Amino acid sequence: MKATDIKTMEPSDLELKLKEARVELFNLRFQLATGQLDNPGKIKLVKRDIARLHTEARTREIDAARKAAAS
Repeated sequence: MKATDIKTMEPSDLELKLKEARVELFNLRFQLATGQLDNPGKIKLVKRDIARLHTEARTREIDAARKAAAS
């Protein structure tokens, strides 16, 4: 997932994608533990997506707080 895609998402979509990414990471870790994971690099990509989603959510939160403080 690209950062530009994340920035254009609605807040509800952002939360939904974050939940989906967390479930996917859990499933990948489970597959790794049982020896069924074909591509271990996928874990790294999912972790990066989760970090991007968290970063965007936090950025929006800070922007909202600044706007509220300025008003």
